[in-house]
Amino acid sequence: MELYDPINTLKSVGEDLWVVDGPLVRMSFPGISVPFPTRMMVVRLANGDLFLWSPTEPEEELRAEIDALGPVCHLVSPNKLHYVHISAWKRAYPQAVAWASPGVRQRAASRGAEIYFDRDLAEGPEETWRGDLDQLIFRGSRFMEEVVFVHRKTRTLILADFIQNFEPEKVRGLYGWLVRLSGVSDPDGKMPIDARLTFLGRKREARASFERMIAWQPERVIMAHGRPYEREGVAELRRAFRWLGSKGWPALRAGSGRSEKASAK
Repeated sequence: MELYDPINTLKSVGEDLWVVDGPLVRMSFPGISVPFPTRMMVVRLANGDLFLWSPTEPEEELRAEIDALGPVCHLVSPNKLHYVHISAWKRAYPQAVAWASPGVRQRAASRGAEIYFDRDLAEGPEETWRGDLDQLIFRGSRFMEEVVFVHRKTRTLILADFIQNFEPEKVRGLYGWLVRLSGVSDPDGKMPIDARLTFLGRKREARASFERMIAWQPERVIMAHGRPYEREGVAELRRAFRWLGSKGWPALRAGSGRSEKASAK
């Protein structure tokens, strides 16, 4: 798995919105350990406070860059798999509020992680960031709910694990085979097949969350893992979530979104 260089540095993707690509982490599955790239989003709110989504490692040079943007005030876990570095950021910025996603407290405790969350994320946005971000809890999975955000100013949807989109040239050998088998190969990125199976019997609930997400009309989709979709976000979302099915949706084929590599350049 290749990194999204340069790592551990701010990359502007729109007004008051930055990406930080981090180092690889390894996720353990039965009989195998798989490398995953990491990604953090930094949002500067209208009041100047910084909102850090899925924080990566707080390296000294990265912290200096972030400090230059404003005060770190919110440390956000979007789902129960994305929390590992929040405790380190909390130690560096004790005044920041650490926000818990559904199930993350239990997940961290079961793995012996020493982490303290101040507050829980809700179905809708907090007053402090209501003008900058909207949010919802994507429901329906028996394994994991994810808090999905949209940055209003740039019409950017922010997802953690509910779409993964790995470029084949970055993933070779056994890992490349696993990416294709999971159905998360660029340009037809989507939720991995094992995660999709956790929605069996609950797709109606998931479709309700999906339709709320589509109503935001995002132009860009940025995920924690893999190549983002820089344009035609609604079309890409309908393609990526076609496995949910709906009589009211048009038929979509793999790669029907316009942000395939040829059109994204």
